[in-house]
Amino acid sequence: MTINTILFDLDGTLIDTAPDLAYALNTLLSANGLSEKPYESITPLVAFGGKALIKFGFDCDESHPEFTSRHQKILEIYTDNIDKHSKTFNGIDALIQTLKQKKMYWGIVTNKPENLTHLLLNKLDLKPDVVVCGDTLEYNKPHPAPLLYACAQLSVSPQNCLFIGDDKNDMVAGKNAQIKTVAVTYGYGKVEQDWGYDYLVDQVEEILELI
Repeated sequence: MTINTILFDLDGTLIDTAPDLAYALNTLLSANGLSEKPYESITPLVAFGGKALIKFGFDCDESHPEFTSRHQKILEIYTDNIDKHSKTFNGIDALIQTLKQKKMYWGIVTNKPENLTHLLLNKLDLKPDVVVCGDTLEYNKPHPAPLLYACAQLSVSPQNCLFIGDDKNDMVAGKNAQIKTVAVTYGYGKVEQDWGYDYLVDQVEEILELI
């Protein structure tokens, strides 16, 4: 198997964004006179976006009359503080440099909206070869379309790619796209065997061994 392209999930795989999402939620909770939530209870929800954070923080669903305004507010707080604490995971910068040296492509396939994704990437000065976001196409992960679209944009075969993620949806999307998947244990999801991943790594450095 010749790998020429590495595709990454964003939150919890490439960039440690949970601190700033937790900050946004707890800032909003405090402004509403509510107790802040523990960081450890927020991180598993990061993959599900702002709405999941509002549901958790305010113990409400989308039928609540203030749900939409709360969701808009948490997005505003997050947008204004998107790089307050967020940074690439240990080893990612070196991995990207190695991929460049090897003349390999690297990209991002995320369910995060385009405006937030590109803002974060610009703030951290990351320049992937392709970026596919949650609102780029009609479908997002676990549908295979975003991964296949990324491959098409780079004119590479899915069989020559690796997709790296920390969530079951990442593994399902990769399998459906016929792309080999790598589950990382350093992210926000608790990796389970039934995710159907091809490879499992505990540290970023181990990804190099696969290529």
